[in-house]
Amino acid sequence: MIYGTEEIHRAIPHRPPFLFVDRVLEVDDKHIVAEKFLSPDLDFFKGHYPHFPVMPGVLTCESIFQAGAILLSQQGGMMESGSVPVLARIRDARFKRLVRPGDMVALTVELEDKVGMAFFMKGKATVNGELAVSVSFTCALAKTPEPMGA
Repeated sequence: MIYGTEEIHRAIPHRPPFLFVDRVLEVDDKHIVAEKFLSPDLDFFKGHYPHFPVMPGVLTCESIFQAGAILLSQQGGMMESGSVPVLARIRDARFKRLVRPGDMVALTVELEDKVGMAFFMKGKATVNGELAVSVSFTCALAKTPEPMGA
């Protein structure tokens, strides 16, 4: 099943300009494969080395984390329960290749373990089959505040 923008918006609270997943190609309880196309007109390319634009490594990691959040949305209706995934730990981030305008970034995340409301994952971003970033990370679920007047 391929997820587009509408399904991604239902799965996670991120929205443009801070949404770094365009579509989900496959997902189950333990893994996800998603994509992000890096349009050359994205704002961060204008200022992150204007004469040699590169996607900031932290944003490549954020793409992986967002794919992980979509994976977690498969774990039982986080959005409906008033919880959102928040990053709790980043480990072993490794940057192997530059990510540039026009690249299609493939994002793969695996759920390795769950302890209570902590989810231990590892992910990677690749471009044309070449590893760009790998990272291990942990997400926890945080309750969202009730809207004012509720």
